[in-house]
Amino acid sequence: MTGRLYIPARAIETALDDLDAPAQAISGVNMAPRRPLSIIRLEAGRPTLGIGFWGLTPPWLQVLDHAPHCARAESLDSRPMFRDAFRARRCLVPVAGAYAWQPRPNYKQPFLITRADRGPMLLAGLWCRFHTTLTDYNDSFALITVPSPGFLAPLTDRLPAVIAPGQARAWLDPQSDPEDLKSLLSPPPGELLGAFPVSRRVNNPQEQDPSCAHPIGKMWRQTSKET
Repeated sequence: MTGRLYIPARAIETALDDLDAPAQAISGVNMAPRRPLSIIRLEAGRPTLGIGFWGLTPPWLQVLDHAPHCARAESLDSRPMFRDAFRARRCLVPVAGAYAWQPRPNYKQPFLITRADRGPMLLAGLWCRFHTTLTDYNDSFALITVPSPGFLAPLTDRLPAVIAPGQARAWLDPQSDPEDLKSLLSPPPGELLGAFPVSRRVNNPQEQDPSCAHPIGKMWRQTSKET
């Protein structure tokens, strides 16, 4: 389950060519749930940068700690919290990578999973709005996860679904048929991704030093035998 993201400013700035950015971008090296992040939604027919709390918080949720930060693609139809949002309130989260941990004797080694070319990625999400007054509201979101490619199984069994830039508008459009969009929620192609070990300083969610995302070993890549 994805619980930490790498979001440098460039990942937001280069996420989409036609991105409208009226909101201040929120970037960080080691971004954890239960905090606001930059999200992209379709507004007035254009992909627009906004802000959402990472942890889906519908109006009826009574305990904030129960706000899910991820939703399994396979359960979108079976849970009302996710089903309603998936039908009409989809978003994208621009990132450059997600952290995962490999169990080792006496400790867990953090890895950063990125595009093999280190380019930005658009992660699939759903969002909701909670009105605190007639005019004030809070937006929140959850990432949608899918099974990991086989070569990343030693790190994690789930990853956020990655939406290609060419499919971004269809994903964001509330009028798109959710049944058609389910085909986009598949494991990302193994050849798209890589993963490399990083400093264990990333274990502390308060740590935001850029060195958290620096490689300390070789990048894992999918081999031809795994295709």
